[in-house]
Amino acid sequence: MPSYITPAGYQRIVNEYDHLLKVERPEVTREVAYAASLGDRSENAEYIYGKKRLRAIDKRLRYLKNRLESVEVVDPTTISGPVIRFSATVTLEDEGGGERALSIVGEDELDVSRGRISYKSPIGRALIGKEEGDEVSVSTPGGLRTYTVVEVAYVPLDD
Repeated sequence: MPSYITPAGYQRIVNEYDHLLKVERPEVTREVAYAASLGDRSENAEYIYGKKRLRAIDKRLRYLKNRLESVEVVDPTTISGPVIRFSATVTLEDEGGGERALSIVGEDELDVSRGRISYKSPIGRALIGKEEGDEVSVSTPGGLRTYTVVEVAYVPLDD
């Protein structure tokens, strides 16, 4: 099963990959080369720390490359209709009448403070396939919560 991501999320991964590859890695490589030129590497903290940073950067680059190769980009502007799917922005009303908007995004885009939830999260899974007017019950750490779907929109997500 592919992992889904919005165009903005995909671009964010591309930007991070490019920055690590073209800016950070060359900078750290220069620092390691300089530290190595100072002599004894066994007690050279700058050299040891630099090598550790290089390994961390390389690990992150491999992860990002794998993500870029394995995700399927879903553009919300190409979807319409009342049914909630990946990339929908959903307005929910809680039992007390309060409203909140949530956007259903990929795992790499998760940001609860901005109302972005993963399609694999409990509330994301509960919302997929529902329509405006439907009630959704979600088990949360605070107990069972019930929401009414007020609006379903497919709009571009920006950073």
